[in-house]
Amino acid sequence: MKTRQMKTRYVGSVLLLIAQLILTPIFGTLVLMSAPLPATWRFWICACWTRLMVLMAKWTCGIHYRVEGEEHVPKRPYIVASKHSSTWETVFLATYFQPASFVAKRELLWLPFFGWGFALGSPITINRKAGAQAMAQMVAQSEDRIKKGFVFVIFPEGTRIAAPLAGKYKTGCARLALGLAEDGHHIPILPVAHNAGYLWPKKPFWKKSGLITVRLMPPIYPQGHDASSLTSVIENTIENAQQDIGSP
Repeated sequence: MKTRQMKTRYVGSVLLLIAQLILTPIFGTLVLMSAPLPATWRFWICACWTRLMVLMAKWTCGIHYRVEGEEHVPKRPYIVASKHSSTWETVFLATYFQPASFVAKRELLWLPFFGWGFALGSPITINRKAGAQAMAQMVAQSEDRIKKGFVFVIFPEGTRIAAPLAGKYKTGCARLALGLAEDGHHIPILPVAHNAGYLWPKKPFWKKSGLITVRLMPPIYPQGHDASSLTSVIENTIENAQQDIGSP
């Protein structure tokens, strides 16, 4: 039985990879062709790809999901601060929160097809070499996205951290909220916890079947905080929920 389950995992993971290799260039090309269209229209094309990836993970690898706490989603605009332990939540969040502007390092734009399509999906890109200027650039880009009706998605840990570990939370999410508040945009932060990293891990390549729990928690408001204290609140909220959710 165990050998059969392993074979099923391997076959499903390979099929998912094949789907990614076929669909990503197609949608990357479609997004490039949509460059003259409004930003939200381009995002809908990107979201078709992410929705297909979520469905392909379900069909090929048996990765299902449920969402808890939908009542906590605030009115737009808001910042989604999510745990980052796999690729799954990246495509899921782009599917669930539409249209969404992801805060990401500029280097992602250089990836063939994915990066080109990502660039036209209206992300907020950070030049890490810009130092103090990077935050001003991020806030300026965010104000433009607010006008266009986007919500923001950021991974406070900065990179994927294998489940059940926790990375050091960066202050970027807090600084974005505080920077926008200084410009008159008092928008909340929606913390998101999940256990996707157990089923679609950063390493190894093979996926596991199961039910992912995505937990949306009450919004956190930046008023009365500095970057350090707000980051601590975000970290404690997400990591406490991570422990409560546990593995699938």
